[in-house]
Amino acid sequence: MRPNYVAVFVAALVYWLLGAVWFAVLFSRPWMALENITPEQAGGSNPIAPYILSFILNLVIAFVLAQLCAWRNANTAARGAALGILIWIGFVGPVTYTTYMYEMRPKQLFAINEFYPLVGLCLMGAILGAWTRRTAA
Repeated sequence: MRPNYVAVFVAALVYWLLGAVWFAVLFSRPWMALENITPEQAGGSNPIAPYILSFILNLVIAFVLAQLCAWRNANTAARGAALGILIWIGFVGPVTYTTYMYEMRPKQLFAINEFYPLVGLCLMGAILGAWTRRTAA
């Protein structure tokens, strides 16, 4: 099944915007404190390249999630969101928590860094699942 490329783009854009809100608005101060980053260090890097690269990577995630939605017949927003959550529970969460555990990193940092993809995959799955149904007809 051919993915809905508009849905893939929108899902990637929503995930990208979520990242901006998550790290710049909601959790900026605690995240920088837990990562030992000063505002000067955060502002000193190339401001454009990470945004472009993260959006491209979000397109990859959205494309793969669209394929999984099609294969699993996740053709509603609820099924797509459930698939996104299942992917996080089965892969993202355990893999990254294992790393945090061995690196003895704070659980609060895990929560900030890794609940972002949980929410993001849920949103992306909902968008892709909802649009999968429309394009299948």
